[in-house]
Amino acid sequence: MMEKTRGTAGLIEYARIATQSLRANLLRSSLTLLGIIIGITSIIVVICILNGLDRYWKEKVSNFGPNAFVITQFPITTNLDKLYELLKRNPEVHAEDAEFIQKNCPACETVGVETHRASRIRYANQAIEDVDMSGITPSIIDIEIYDVDTGRNIAQWEDDHAQFVTFIGWDLAEKFFPSTDPLGKQIQIENHWFTVVGVAAKRGSVFGMSRDNFAKIPLAAFQKIYGARRSVNISIKARMGQMAAAEDQARVAMRTKHRLAFREEDDFGMITSEGVNELFDNLTRIIFSVILFVVGISLVVGGIVIMNIMLVSVVERTKEVGIRKALGARQQDVINQFLVEAVLLCCFGGAVGVTIAYAFSLLIGKLTPLPSSFPLWAPLLAFTLSSIIGIFFGIYPARRAGRLDPIEALRSE
Repeated sequence: MMEKTRGTAGLIEYARIATQSLRANLLRSSLTLLGIIIGITSIIVVICILNGLDRYWKEKVSNFGPNAFVITQFPITTNLDKLYELLKRNPEVHAEDAEFIQKNCPACETVGVETHRASRIRYANQAIEDVDMSGITPSIIDIEIYDVDTGRNIAQWEDDHAQFVTFIGWDLAEKFFPSTDPLGKQIQIENHWFTVVGVAAKRGSVFGMSRDNFAKIPLAAFQKIYGARRSVNISIKARMGQMAAAEDQARVAMRTKHRLAFREEDDFGMITSEGVNELFDNLTRIIFSVILFVVGISLVVGGIVIMNIMLVSVVERTKEVGIRKALGARQQDVINQFLVEAVLLCCFGGAVGVTIAYAFSLLIGKLTPLPSSFPLWAPLLAFTLSSIIGIFFGIYPARRAGRLDPIEALRSE
């Protein structure tokens, strides 16, 4: 117990002396820390952005709804050769595929169809360009969960009879009908007039891009205007607890409908929240690895600068070391003194870096569309990295000071 108390007291004394030494050379110490501060700040800022992106992605982008997945024309791939091959084959997914899945997938609760087109929409003397206009079956709105602000969704009978009605996003309602009731009004989608039957609740934006700039019309009306041979997306909601079974049954149904042989690859893509999240995680992991390598160079340079400054400090304090040794200080005491000084110096740089990174994360969240989230473990990471750098680059100057001969040290000027 006495030994432990003595060790703690010794560490506190080392820290006190180190703090006095750093304060005596405040300008030099501050300039020495630039590399560490820049490195720690960069790492924490990148972590904040990636952490914010991860949460943002999983909450708003990759969420297809509960127990839902999508069958598309092309699968998710990061292989360019594979993508070129798919483009050459130009496979397509049609509304008839959705009907076949509905009949042959017992685990599928709801099957919906959607196809998109960028369109120009007008009302009176106002127009909005590049609106996401999509033809849908009414079940799509239940799968993708569009809350209704005013009116209602598109009804099944309207799709059956190819009625020219539309369910619009908040942006269109705010632009065209700021002070009037939009229900029953007619808007012009390209060269056709559609009656507004409902307005979706506001959904906000993703990375600065609005999710409320859309108009949905019955799939039958869409096909009446643009033809029925366009490739579509099929959204599927699985029965509770049967997600895996629904995916397998839908895949078998698609392969059967497309008459694919046993050894042939799927000529369609199946996108799930898990698949999209896995792709995003892989991308962010690669980005973080590259940035960590670049920032690591800054930390190494900062560590080398600290080692050089500590070597200069050893030369400047040679006589002080000689006096301490003459009074009974051991070699390990001198090593510990300089090592604690190096670690304190780096930890101070880490603290400044964390503070700057926290301020940057707040500014990024307020001034840019990029989401940023400051993790609570970031300071711990910063101080751990700072301590490792301090120990690694401080051990050589500390051992050099510890090996000084007391008699020769006392003779130095």
